[in-house]
Amino acid sequence: MPRRKKNSFLIEVLDEQDYFVVDLEKIKSICEKILDDFTIQSGKLGVILVDSDTIHQYNRDFLKHDYPTDVISFPLVDRRLEGHLEAEILACTQVAQDRAPEFGWSPEEELLLYIVHGTLHLVGFNDTTPEAQTIMQQKERDYLAHLGITVPKWNLDDWDEPISEN
Repeated sequence: MPRRKKNSFLIEVLDEQDYFVVDLEKIKSICEKILDDFTIQSGKLGVILVDSDTIHQYNRDFLKHDYPTDVISFPLVDRRLEGHLEAEILACTQVAQDRAPEFGWSPEEELLLYIVHGTLHLVGFNDTTPEAQTIMQQKERDYLAHLGITVPKWNLDDWDEPISEN
């Protein structure tokens, strides 16, 4: 069920997957916190939880990458300077389930990382350089800590590509 914030921002989460149970209120809560912190006061955010086939299709169709990914953010109306944003985030629970054991945490925690990451892209962060990745990862840690989640250590030297697609 959509939740209307006092400042007229609507966050809606659609659970279109069946890999694991997800706390939709946690997703709404962390998205709301990030948007509040960056003074987004009006608009709409749709978060859609999907499987690998679905996100693969979106990644191919919109970003021209022919593989499944963890999260894709779509800013639809970006007037952040006026405090308004309309956007969608697709987050892949199947990728979260597959990757979580690599980091020693639950698939839901991995998924929440994706959603935080996607929301941070929407409010202006990027991960296109090592410096920007470091800043973004610290923000991810901070927001996940707000949910009581400790992020495992990452070794970026072992990675061949950015964490996700924007």
